[in-house]
Amino acid sequence: MKQITGGVTAAKGFEAAGAEAGIKYTGRADMALVYSRVPCRVAGTFTTNVVKAAPVLWDKDIVENSPYAQAAVVNAGIANACTGKQGMDYCREEAKKAAELLKIPETAVLLGSTGVIGKQLPMDRICAGIEKLAAAKSDTLEAGTAASKAIMTTDTINKEIAVTFELDGKIVTVGGMSKGSGMIHPNMCTMLAYITTDAAISKELLQEALSASIVDTFNMISVDGDTSTNDTCLAFANGLAGNAEITEKGAAYEKFREALNFVNTYLARTMAGDGEGATALLETVVYNADTKQNARTLAKSVVCSSLTKAAIYGHDANWGRILCALGYSGVDFDPEKVTLYFESRAGKIKIYENGTETGYSEDEATRILSEPEVTVLADMKMGSETATAWGCDLTCDYVKINADYRS
Repeated sequence: MKQITGGVTAAKGFEAAGAEAGIKYTGRADMALVYSRVPCRVAGTFTTNVVKAAPVLWDKDIVENSPYAQAAVVNAGIANACTGKQGMDYCREEAKKAAELLKIPETAVLLGSTGVIGKQLPMDRICAGIEKLAAAKSDTLEAGTAASKAIMTTDTINKEIAVTFELDGKIVTVGGMSKGSGMIHPNMCTMLAYITTDAAISKELLQEALSASIVDTFNMISVDGDTSTNDTCLAFANGLAGNAEITEKGAAYEKFREALNFVNTYLARTMAGDGEGATALLETVVYNADTKQNARTLAKSVVCSSLTKAAIYGHDANWGRILCALGYSGVDFDPEKVTLYFESRAGKIKIYENGTETGYSEDEATRILSEPEVTVLADMKMGSETATAWGCDLTCDYVKINADYRS
């Protein structure tokens, strides 16, 4: 597997575009299109929030019931959530407009929205934006990047990646883009993610691979503990790579799954590091846990701890907060056996072992914690299972950003 330059247009047959529609923002693109020249198998995972936005309900129906999908239209600025029947009617109107311009069925058009909850979409601007997208769509890498920038809200960087690998003598590509910065928490977070691949794979295995990948990627990040109404991850597979269709689990399926996991891990990790107001990525690796689920629970408990996140912001080696977060996770363990480390590009330091601190250097710890990416390592000494979770530090800017988000 090799990482290459690109995103959603890296795979054969995919086109994309970004366009300025003036939905909330001025002077920047705020609508995106992802399009395949041929029909795609499609899979999806969605928010676990009981309150689901209209586009989430629209997409769930298409993923479950439509024979194929071919396009996704996404807007930033307004979430189309808590908008009642009118919100669903606007989804239908949006899909109809895209279908007419792209010459595909309405049931092949998926939708995504992100932004302020409770506002109705300005359909005149949405429809004008779709016209711009349809006219501008292209298979260039630049078009994929434009789409990834158009779906940003409070994100400070666009997020895209692509990888290639070989199947049956054919080069297969998996690409993706995502957005997410705030209202992010495990069990799908305020994120939109779009994965494209030219692999030939059955709908059932595509869905299985995506659902399994989500558990250790997007479901292992947290910025602020809030699970959104709009979370959506969609995967499109158009088969244009020419490999023998993957219809059963085996070597080919595992290669595809590895590539998908790599893409999703990169996007998830990048979103965590770009959390609202963040100055550092906080990664927690729990290893030698007794079960995989317990490892996940422990790792997520640390990245979700507001006190730990604040300590990372202050470059303060306050290991007591980490041990506390492990302790209230609900997993039973012996704290006398746990060993804790901090690690970054500046080095690695053991801070807690055998029930007490190690006498580490505070100056060295501060130097390690002053890097833009910091890792907490927790050796539980219970078994052989490992899990990784990603979050970010908690800063004053997070409060400022969210105090006036609607204005």
